[in-house]
Amino acid sequence: MTTTDSSQHSIRRAQPSDTEAVASLTDAAYTKWVPLLRRKPQPMTANYRDIIATHPVWLLSAADTIAGLLVLIYEPDTLLIESVAIHPAYQHRGFGRRLLSLAEDEARRAGYASLRLYTNALMEANIALYRRLGYEETRREPYKGSALVHLAKQLADVG
Repeated sequence: MTTTDSSQHSIRRAQPSDTEAVASLTDAAYTKWVPLLRRKPQPMTANYRDIIATHPVWLLSAADTIAGLLVLIYEPDTLLIESVAIHPAYQHRGFGRRLLSLAEDEARRAGYASLRLYTNALMEANIALYRRLGYEETRREPYKGSALVHLAKQLADVG
């Protein structure tokens, strides 16, 4: 499936040939967090060849350049947003919100009543954004010297 709209961007499923581009975009998007975390965030260490082979990875392109990505994992009871990343050159244009909206659409299409994600507690700007978008914190757990913040969003109009 490929989608387009009037803002001149398109979204398509990643293919194995996109592995390097996915890893490169992820590194660019998450590098700003390395000094704060004092380590690479988990998405920067992921094996994208395996992820693309086993889970839906959506790529948002703008002007024929991959500007953002969304990694989804279908769990028994909910849809997990494993990663959402926007290249720094394309941030603050609504692309992250567009990909999160796609995640909601995919969750509804699969019959889920909710979706969830997690982020590092030190990534306060991300947590604030997710809360503005209707996500509620469900729990925190220790993780590599910090904490993971788990958030979930209940979906309307399901089923």
